[in-house]
Amino acid sequence: MNDGADAYVLQATGIAKSFSGFMALDGLTLSVRSGAIHAIIGPNGAGKTTLLGVLSGFVRPTAGEVRFAGVEITHAGAAEIAQMGMVRSFQITSIFAHMTALENVKVALQARTNLSRRLLAGSRVTAVLDEPARDALHVAGLDDDRNTVAANLPYGKKRGLELAIAISQDPSVLLLDEPTAGMGAEDIGPTIELIRRVSRDRTVVLVEHNLRVVEHLCDRVSVLERGKVLTEGGYAEVRADPRVVEAYLGAGRH
Repeated sequence: MNDGADAYVLQATGIAKSFSGFMALDGLTLSVRSGAIHAIIGPNGAGKTTLLGVLSGFVRPTAGEVRFAGVEITHAGAAEIAQMGMVRSFQITSIFAHMTALENVKVALQARTNLSRRLLAGSRVTAVLDEPARDALHVAGLDDDRNTVAANLPYGKKRGLELAIAISQDPSVLLLDEPTAGMGAEDIGPTIELIRRVSRDRTVVLVEHNLRVVEHLCDRVSVLERGKVLTEGGYAEVRADPRVVEAYLGAGRH
């Protein structure tokens, strides 16, 4: 394994972010290895979602530096970072409820082409996007649902559609914000397998409260507390750390 700086596809150094005097991130440093599935966990209010926002360009840090594939992106916007190959999916689904699954993916693909200014481009014009859209839906296990209106999809499949939209952008790094949030137990196992499938040939960073998901998926776990990395390591290592136990139990989590 390469232990040099080039082994890390994503590096955040000394990241701080304050909101009206509240320090959501406080000098946080994080390195993510290329090809890893890296979890960000911690009690509520630890700064996890804010960190994803900083990494993806949706939140501008107060201080610090972010580098993606060796390029500084600290002040780049979300669209520019997505074009570079790092795409974020959100905790709350961001799909067009009145469109079919296939149409949702095609809209995302259209945004990356010279058709992007033709929001109402006809189906004949956008037919060139059908095949890559179907490919993304296939990876997400949604072959049989591509013509289903998104509003009619079960919750677990809506999250799968969101992943299909994200991977249709062919990102090298995929940022997931609580991909199993709100799911019933019956959807969690298939979602774990879905994330494992879409992580092939790419790096995944996920914020996740469900430690079963973290245990089964992740190569590396960073535990946040009060805007800083409390500890980092493999799942068994961090789960046994007394500081992690205290951080969760101290916040009323079991």
